[in-house]
Amino acid sequence: MQIPLTPARKRMIAVLAIVLAAAYITEATREFVASLLGSRVQLKSLKYAARLEPRNAEFQNHLGRYYDLVARDPATAVGYYRGAVQLNPHSARYWFDLASAYQVLGNTAAQAGALEHAIQADAMTPDVAWEAANFYLVQGSDDKALREFRVVMANDPSLILTAMQNCWRIKPDVDFLLREVVPPSAEAYLTLLDLLAAKQDVPGTFKVWDALMASHETFELRHVYEYFNFLIRHKEVDEAVHVWQQVVPVFKLSDYVPSSSNLIVNPRFSLDMLNGGFDWHYEKQNGVSLTLDPGDFHAGRRSLLIAFDGPGINDAGIYQYVPVQPNTNYVFTAYYKNGELEGAGGPHLTIQDMYSSTIYYDSDELKEAGFWKSVDGEFTTSADCKLVVLHVRRIPEGSPIRGRIWTDDFHLYRKPS
Repeated sequence: MQIPLTPARKRMIAVLAIVLAAAYITEATREFVASLLGSRVQLKSLKYAARLEPRNAEFQNHLGRYYDLVARDPATAVGYYRGAVQLNPHSARYWFDLASAYQVLGNTAAQAGALEHAIQADAMTPDVAWEAANFYLVQGSDDKALREFRVVMANDPSLILTAMQNCWRIKPDVDFLLREVVPPSAEAYLTLLDLLAAKQDVPGTFKVWDALMASHETFELRHVYEYFNFLIRHKEVDEAVHVWQQVVPVFKLSDYVPSSSNLIVNPRFSLDMLNGGFDWHYEKQNGVSLTLDPGDFHAGRRSLLIAFDGPGINDAGIYQYVPVQPNTNYVFTAYYKNGELEGAGGPHLTIQDMYSSTIYYDSDELKEAGFWKSVDGEFTTSADCKLVVLHVRRIPEGSPIRGRIWTDDFHLYRKPS
């Protein structure tokens, strides 16, 4: 059914459409002009934009920032900032700007109130939390400062170190920080671990490490090596063994674990060398090069080729930490061959106490063996020995040496009683 339209009714509808279109265009134009003017850092433009859109909190805040940052008039800025938060109390940024202006004016109570509102508006914004934490820190409100530093560490990795240092100054208590402040993230735990290590707080690092492992957070293997070396330097052998046992399943390192039948890890160099933990470590030495040689080996599928060419060499730069028991008898064997070694004094395989440097085993010179030849011996550890180091050293160290030596098939085990 169609409703007939008289000429008068058609004119009325046309006029109504024109009025609505004009109103829409006027409103859109006003908003566009206000937006354009509000984006300019000119007082006249900002004021005009605010008059065009008096209910727009953003324009009020822009005016506040102009007086605050350009005109350097925080007292006037406060009025506009307050207008912005009244129009939109849910913007943490507006409250944050208001708090900053109060800070310049020295109005501590008003600044605290504005920061509380900013936190309520967006409790997880790290910029707001950082400002609040430092305010509370200055005011002596330690609990509130720690609460906000936790938010910072949980949401901005770039500020974790500084936040953690502040937290430690406020409350140098590892248990409290782990329980109440440190967020359950690998970055936070590792930062606290490094902080405690730098302070030589060995027992504290135990607690942080256990918290890190209990969190099941992922992190890089290099952190394991760094902490392992820290423990070795501080003679915490039992803890180093414990740490290595913890990370083996996490990083799939089951082949790099000492066994009762052989305490040497990767004894035939069939695995890639980790340069960390209880596997082989290697360091660049002048006049020495290390190579895994698949073309010549005693057992397995490759050996370690050590090439010497220079004077002053006292160590080949290859070594392995081996955890042992005190007052215990051990049996050691290994194989080597060499190629045209020249020079006074040849390389030796040496096992010595990591901390007292007591030498438990020192082979004869590894010379004059154009075929694979064994070296072996027995030794008994001292009453306080928990860790020995196996390495290749050279005696005497001063004279030049040139040539190559292959080593392979290491074996160290506890002698049956």
